Amino acid sequence: MPDRLPAVSLAAVPGRRLKTLAIAEEIERRGFPGIYGPSLGDNLSLCLAIALRTSRIEFGTSITPIYGRHVNEYASAASFIHEASGGRFRFGIGVSHEPALKRLGLQGGKPLTDIREFVADLRAVPRAGELPPIVLATLRDRMIRLAEEIGDGMVFANGARSHMAASLANLSDEARQGGRFFIGNMIPTCISDDEDAAKAANRRTLTSYAFLPNYRNYWKEAGYVEEMEGLEAAVEAGDTAQAAASLSDRWLADTTLFGSAAKVREGIEAWFDAGIKTPIIVPSSASGGQMQALEEFFAIW
Repeated sequence: MPDRLPAVSLAAVPGRRLKTLAIAEEIERRGFPGIYGPSLGDNLSLCLAIALRTSRIEFGTSITPIYGRHVNEYASAASFIHEASGGRFRFGIGVSHEPALKRLGLQGGKPLTDIREFVADLRAVPRAGELPPIVLATLRDRMIRLAEEIGDGMVFANGARSHMAASLANLSDEARQGGRFFIGNMIPTCISDDEDAAKAANRRTLTSYAFLPNYRNYWKEAGYVEEMEGLEAAVEAGDTAQAAASLSDRWLADTTLFGSAAKVREGIEAWFDAGIKTPIIVPSSASGGQMQALEEFFAIW
């Protein structure tokens, strides 16, 4: 195996939770540096189970929405996992997105203010125990700067590789180059010799994000103004098919990994070179579900 291995995104869905824990053990056995659970399902429960089923690998949430539970419950749960894992857990937090919050009957607020207050309140909870490192979900400059100010790391989701130098310039040299501050990015990845099929799978994954204003604003900043404005015009006209077609292959290649095993491995190296200390592979398959996608990912090594 090469020296620089990525971390792996892992979600547990009903009916496959025990299988998912076996996969977590396999990820550790194969020497990958981390496992990170997205907000699909109860990722804190998954992290607790990983703490008890593994012994060396680092892991965390990427991310847990801050509005889902009372801050006291989050402090107790995060501290429990931190202690049970021997300090291997990172608590990734974020404000999520309006559609996801709406489905749960939750109301978001001002992201920067709410994250700042949540972290302060979390650290002030009495008798919760020692807290793990706190990682903030980031996209744009002010949240990146806040991550260094009040947190122990930051994690993008679907970041643009070509824009990483500009984004990471918001951090101090110590944060960018030192080992303590976590810098991750969740990267949709589809491995297939049928590159068109792999691109189609990633496009399906990422198109839903392009309908979110915060992502469109970020991608405009990253240089994809034409794509995002084309999507907005198509949405306004009620043309969903044209909205997806507005998203160029250039944009897709900058935000995801797809294609042959060799091409994906080269892409992972490029993400390291761009300053992402921990690329987090979010595997999908052109012809199957999460378990098949993970097997396809394991096979490239």
